Order: sequence, then C-alpha cells, then structure tokens
Amino acid sequence: MTRATHRSAEEIGRTELGPRPLPPLGEPRTGVPPVGVDTVLPNGLRVIAARHGQVPMVEMRLRIPFAGDDALHPATAEVLAETLLTGTERRDRVKMDTDLAAVGGDLHAVVDPERLSIAGDALASGLDTLLDVLADALTGATYANDEINAERARLVERIGVARSQPRVIAREELQRHRYGDHPYVREVPQAEDVAQVTPEEVRALHRSHVLPRGSVLVLVGDIDPDVVIGEVERALAGWNSSESAHELPALPLVSGGDVRLVHRPGAVQSQLRFSAQALARTDERYPALQVANLVFGGYFSSRLVENIREDKGYTYGAHSSFEFTKGNGTLLVDADTASEVTAAALLETRYELARLALVPPSETEVESARQYAIGGLLTSTASQAGLASTLSALAAAGLDQNWLTAHPERLRDVTVEQVAEAAKLFAPTSFTGVVVGDADKLADQLRLLGGVELP
Repeated sequence: MTRATHRSAEEIGRTELGPRPLPPLGEPRTGVPPVGVDTVLPNGLRVIAARHGQVPMVEMRLRIPFAGDDALHPATAEVLAETLLTGTERRDRVKMDTDLAAVGGDLHAVVDPERLSIAGDALASGLDTLLDVLADALTGATYANDEINAERARLVERIGVARSQPRVIAREELQRHRYGDHPYVREVPQAEDVAQVTPEEVRALHRSHVLPRGSVLVLVGDIDPDVVIGEVERALAGWNSSESAHELPALPLVSGGDVRLVHRPGAVQSQLRFSAQALARTDERYPALQVANLVFGGYFSSRLVENIREDKGYTYGAHSSFEFTKGNGTLLVDADTASEVTAAALLETRYELARLALVPPSETEVESARQYAIGGLLTSTASQAGLASTLSALAAAGLDQNWLTAHPERLRDVTVEQVAEAAKLFAPTSFTGVVVGDADKLADQLRLLGGVELP
C-alpha cells in the first residue's frame, strides 16, 4: 500500500524540463441567432418573441418605463410593485397563484427609478394562462386595502434594514454625488414615505403609469414567434391608452473631480465607489471599451484584482463594470476595505487607472479579455431566461437581436490599438466618487493623499 504525496499547484504545473505547456485556447463558438419576431402592436406595445432552446418552457419579461418627478413617487411605486399581483377583479391572490401553478408558472414585479419590470415563466403549453394572468393584473389590479396595508408594513421594515447596510448607503451617496437631485438617485424610498402611501395613491399611479405605449414585452422559449404575436395581441387587447409610458429624463454627464468622504461613525470597513462617463452600447467604440474594462477590473484576471486583492490583500473583491441607461453609459469601480488600508487602496486604484491609460493593455491581455467577453456573452444567452433578460435590456437601449448576434464578431475585430485608445477613458481625472467610512479614522490619511473632500 502506498500513500499519495501532496503536490502544490506549482509542482503539478512543472516537469524536470520546465513548466508544462498550456494548451492553446480553442476558437470560440459562433452564437446561433434565435428565430424571432420584433413588432409593435396597435396599442403601442413592442413585442419581441424568439424561439430558443429545447426545454418546453417560455420566459417572459415586461419592461414599462416608470419614471416620476414627485418626491413620493419612489414610495408609491414600491408599494405598487409589491401589490400589483395580489388580486384583480377576476382573481384574488390565491386564484392568481393557483392558475399560474397549474401551468408551472410564476410572476413577480420589481421597480426602480427607470422602470417597472414584470418577469415570469411557464410551461410553453401554458403561455395562454400566463398571458391571461398578466393581462388581468395590467388592466384589473384592485390594490385591496388589506393587501396594501400588509405589504406596506413589510416594506417599511425591509427598507429600514436595507438603509442600515453599508453597500446601500454607499450606493445612495454615489448616486447623489454623481447626479444631485435627479430622479434616478431615488432608488430606495424613505421608510416614512412608504408608511404614508394610501391605496388610492397606488391605484392612481397604476392608471397614470402602467401603460403599453413605449413598453417592451419579451417572450423567449419553445414557441412559434409568429403565432405568439397574435396570442399576445388578443390577450392584451384591453390594455390601452393614448398616453406613453414615462421615460427617465436624460442623466447629466459624470464629471471627474475629488472623491467625497462620507462619515459613517464606528465603521470598521470602508466602501470605495468611483464613477466616470463612458459610452452607450450603440457607440462603435463600445467593444474596445468593453475589453479595456475587463483588463482593468471587469473579471478576476484583471489588473485591479491582481493588485489590491491578490498582491496586497486590501479587499476580498474589487470590480469595475458598466451601468447603462437609455443613450448613456457610465463606468463603476467598487471595493470594500478595512479602515486601516482605505487610503492605500484608494492610492493603488488611482495608480491602476493611470497605468491603464498610460500603459496600454498588451496583446495577451487583450486576447484573454476578448475570449472572456465572447464566452460570457454566449454563456449568458444560452438559457431561455438569460436570452430573455438580455433582449429586454437591449430593447431599452434601442437595440435588437441583430446587435446581439453581431456583437461577438465586433469583439473579435477589436484591435490592440483600439483598446489602447478606449483605455484613455480610464484616466484618474475622469473619475469622481465617494469613500464611506469612519472619518475619525480616515481623514488624516486621506488628507495626505489629496483629491479627497473631507466632511
């Protein structure tokens, strides 16, 4: 009997003649475009239906632009989303759930400053039931007093908990720092505002904002797209209005500037949140910027992760990503650190931003990021749910299935020189942001570092 000895990863990767050669990366697969229909119904609703996959299911995504200027709009909208599916003139809550369960279905609604989203799924054979329940909610939701009261109380409790979370505090502070009093800032309503919402106000908001014209419905699954369009038109025939859904006002451009320190007494960790103006998905330079972002901090093999996580251990996770609204895109960088290394993490983040702008990504870095981007896109749209969500997001940007199908080829065509040009958008002077932490612990170090607005 012999016992296997432990070998480290480095020992496994080497031989007497040197490191084991890595096999070359294979050619990424080409995405298969879904068979679909994209049309606008007489009531102004855009419907995208695509046949995808062999699973006998259908995924549904309804996006209704849902912006509002009133200070109490976020609170009323949150209560509406929680109670939209709790009963109609034809079905109470139990009946809605029972009808959906009979076809293996589900529906749920969420809201943010930009949109009301209703998502669901069902067996493909039960699509008619899914559409019927959806239409019932859109045209006949009653918002019963007892349902409003119960959900409002639960919301107040949940919002109170959420508003104590460091990540929520940091997000709200970043939004306010970037956009001032723009409606986009009001992502989490105040608990006291939610407590004042009445059933009458929720019903009025439904009448004024739950509108088909300008909204987008996406259906993906084991369906015949041409047949489905007719089914949708019949099911939603009663959902009509001459008004259009309420689009979010255009966001102001993000300007670079000092980072603002937000005092959170007693905090042992700090939240670093930075942002810069980027490009919309429709911009021809976007594929190059997408690759540049991956090289900087968009995946685990990025420069930022290698520096402040793997090398220096300042954080468990550092990320950079895009945030898109209609016609606009911004860059976001985030990391959470212990208070004692906050200033050092900020310094290294600025260093990596400057290094990307001044020391362009190498051919190896670009190729790795390119492969990751193409593979991630193909993987994320391989499922019915993933494709439905992606098509819904693209529709909001004015893009369609053709853009999605062609994007892997755009990524393959990106050159190292184009990525280097796009990387200039990562210049530290383009960024602003917030650091949320205990100012009593952080102020002296951040003052020495400079470029930080102290409380």
